[in-house]
Amino acid sequence: MKQILFTAILLFCCGISFAQVQIAEPTEVSNMLLRYSEINKSITKISGWRVLILGTQDRVLVEETKQRFLFRYPNIPADWIHDKPFYNLRAGAFESKLDAQRLLNIIRQEYPNATLTRDNNVKPIELIF
Repeated sequence: MKQILFTAILLFCCGISFAQVQIAEPTEVSNMLLRYSEINKSITKISGWRVLILGTQDRVLVEETKQRFLFRYPNIPADWIHDKPFYNLRAGAFESKLDAQRLLNIIRQEYPNATLTRDNNVKPIELIF
């Protein structure tokens, strides 16, 4: 009986010790956090890395190479851009150079001239993890 009473008192005391803590946040801090989150929401593009598979002036060659690449690697997005006068076929979108280097090591056997390139217009949804 003493043991049950002791356990009940112990549980009651433990329940009291879980008191709520309230923090009074100054309005300046709240405004700063709100401004910070709004700025981050407005950023739609980030800086990242891509693998440059092919850079040429022949658009047909770029489109054929893209089709072959997508057939061989269907899980890796690839697209070409026209950077006058060249058409550049780029694959993947990575936040770090190390992650892009892993893809480069995989595809370098098939595309020996592939290199890493910096891209300042990567959408966060395009990133490969």
